[in-house]
Amino acid sequence: MRWAWAAGAAMAVLLGTLAPAPAQNASEGASSGEKQPPAQLAPPKPYDPVPVKPPVPSDDPSFAAFRKQLADVAQRKDKAALQKLVVSQGFFWESDSGDKANKKRSSFDNFAAAISLNDEQGSGWEVLASAAGDPTLEPDENHKGVSCGPASPQLDEGAFEALIKATGTDAEEWGYPQTAGLEVRAAAQPNAPVIETLGLNLVRVLPEEPVGPSPPAMIRVVGPSGKVGYVPLAALSPVVFDQICYVKDGGSWKIAGYSGGD
Repeated sequence: MRWAWAAGAAMAVLLGTLAPAPAQNASEGASSGEKQPPAQLAPPKPYDPVPVKPPVPSDDPSFAAFRKQLADVAQRKDKAALQKLVVSQGFFWESDSGDKANKKRSSFDNFAAAISLNDEQGSGWEVLASAAGDPTLEPDENHKGVSCGPASPQLDEGAFEALIKATGTDAEEWGYPQTAGLEVRAAAQPNAPVIETLGLNLVRVLPEEPVGPSPPAMIRVVGPSGKVGYVPLAALSPVVFDQICYVKDGGSWKIAGYSGGD
């Protein structure tokens, strides 16, 4: 699944993830070196609400303890300690293009590459911090005994596909409020007039060009009414996102894989 992480620091990546991709032209390929015009976004329009049920937090106390440990490692940016939290063998990296794990490299090196741990801006450590803050898990259907997080929300896949078709959008353009009653405001200000209140339904997120190194506090959305407004960035969770996968060995947990990337 693809977007950014769930709510938190890494969710800010959605601004870049949702930025319109360059249009492809068979006669004028990317090899020309010229910038292509951005893909045309579907105009905002009203849409039928599609209910979403957020994932339920794990009730395993050992996973809560592991997340606390992971949060401490991320805060200290301690690579040696992080390496001890990754499986020594069998790490997998599932992406849109297939298995990206380099069999000649260690599990830790593959994990570091998957989350861009060596990024100078610290994005890899932000991903870890966000992972530590998310208490949800779901079984990995392709790997026995492995669970991944964040867990996916429950929704009607058929209704979602119909929504995408009716609005001319992509799955990556959709998210959902973490709680019902999220207020959509007329401007990117917390005291701006409220123009719509969202329930626990899918909501379209409009792409924004990142401005500066820090993410904005509020992000532009289209409500079911078709009105365009702003909600707090941290109040939304994506429908399509990357996941870190874990395996429980006895009473302890370790990072076993990553699902995401091109």
